[in-house]
Amino acid sequence: MTPSRRLEVGLPVLIVVLDQVTKAVVRRALTVHESVTIVPGLLDFTHVRNTGAVFGFLNEVDFPLKTTVIAVVATAALVGVALYAAQLAHDQLLARLGLALIIGGAGGNLIDRLLAGSVVDFIDVYWHSWHFWAFNVADSAITFGVAAMILDMIGVSTHVSKTL
Repeated sequence: MTPSRRLEVGLPVLIVVLDQVTKAVVRRALTVHESVTIVPGLLDFTHVRNTGAVFGFLNEVDFPLKTTVIAVVATAALVGVALYAAQLAHDQLLARLGLALIIGGAGGNLIDRLLAGSVVDFIDVYWHSWHFWAFNVADSAITFGVAAMILDMIGVSTHVSKTL
């Protein structure tokens, strides 16, 4: 593997490992819907299962072959992102970082879908009675990856490299 492509391979592997280890800990430590408070009034770890897509989209909807359809769409997206990432130039660091995060996150959640038919989510951020959607390490990686891609698209990486 060339040094310029270590990011595209190493970071996704790291994300998948962190994601799967944290989910395994949650599965062992908490029953489904059980919570443990981490920061009172702000953060709990709550074991939930997401049979839908990102942020619980389609979680409450049921249709034939739902798990298969979502897994196939996720796999196609993952392959498309990986093919795009492979074509990026070495100096496109922010875009490469963003895509590596997205690939790792998508891979982590895809493993759950293929093995269990649902994704383990557990990070429950809330304020009083308002709760954000539960998420996991993979979702966080995807979110930060998308943010990095947006910054790259608006030219932040070009500006940063010119000022260094």
